[in-house]
Amino acid sequence: MSELWIEKYRPKQIADFIFKDQRQQKMIETWVSTGSFPGHMLFSGIQGTGKTSLAKLCLGLFLQDGHIARGDILEINASNERNIETLRTKILGFCQTYSLGGGLKYILLDEADYLNKESVQPALRNVMEKYADNVRFILTANYPNKIIAALHSRVQQVEFADVDVGSFFTRMSNILINEDIKFDESDLAQYVQSSYPDMRKCINLLQQNSHAGELDAFSTDEAGSTPDYVLEANALIVDGKINAARKLITSQASEEEYNEIYRWMYQNLELWGDDEEVQNQAIILIARYLRNDAVVADREINLAACMVELANLRK
Repeated sequence: MSELWIEKYRPKQIADFIFKDQRQQKMIETWVSTGSFPGHMLFSGIQGTGKTSLAKLCLGLFLQDGHIARGDILEINASNERNIETLRTKILGFCQTYSLGGGLKYILLDEADYLNKESVQPALRNVMEKYADNVRFILTANYPNKIIAALHSRVQQVEFADVDVGSFFTRMSNILINEDIKFDESDLAQYVQSSYPDMRKCINLLQQNSHAGELDAFSTDEAGSTPDYVLEANALIVDGKINAARKLITSQASEEEYNEIYRWMYQNLELWGDDEEVQNQAIILIARYLRNDAVVADREINLAACMVELANLRK
């Protein structure tokens, strides 16, 4: 069985990671040079932007440089193990044992926003506080608004924004070249457009559509079929019935589909206006609301507000 590209190309060194800016890179380099995180951490941002990859990169480098032992790292996927029993057995058991390396131990709680807010998160707060001298927690979350305030107050939050699209394209191009896959740049650009800023999704798409040493021509089917209600909303907007389209989308879309709705609004800028200036304003609006989507208390209201502002551009 061929190796999954998403694991094969997970960053192993600082130079492999695409940082959002120099400031973020210098911060991570400081952590690596000191061999520890500055406290409990929360890595937040939309899916596929490198939260888990960066956490694993840092832990791997701490291990490589001898700051910690392999047995001093516990990784838990909270989307699969979200109940109180995981806290009582795995997490507490790990916290109560001695460090094999004689220093700090680390617990990586991936997708911590899935942890039960009524039972697990309040209990986790107490564990983080009690064992803070010996154990560091690294939480990752697509939706930090689902993390209770008591945990937020105990972590240092690092937000993962969209990486530069040019760097994104270059990363995908380098992967294909390394795999000896022939490709047309215009096809690769379409794969990137359909998945950006989700790097994990794009890498998976490229592997799935590489056959006999060549990348298949891009098909809109690869990006996933458009739900019927979105097609209906599209027709309503063209017909000038913006409010009806907004109500249809917010009533039909599940929260898991919200990122795709923002992507659809971005890919159909002509809905909001014909001239370049209006479309540029639409891009800025969509980007702002997509960024807010991860932190607002009510994601549906945020999406509705985005559509209201976009509708105003048509006037």
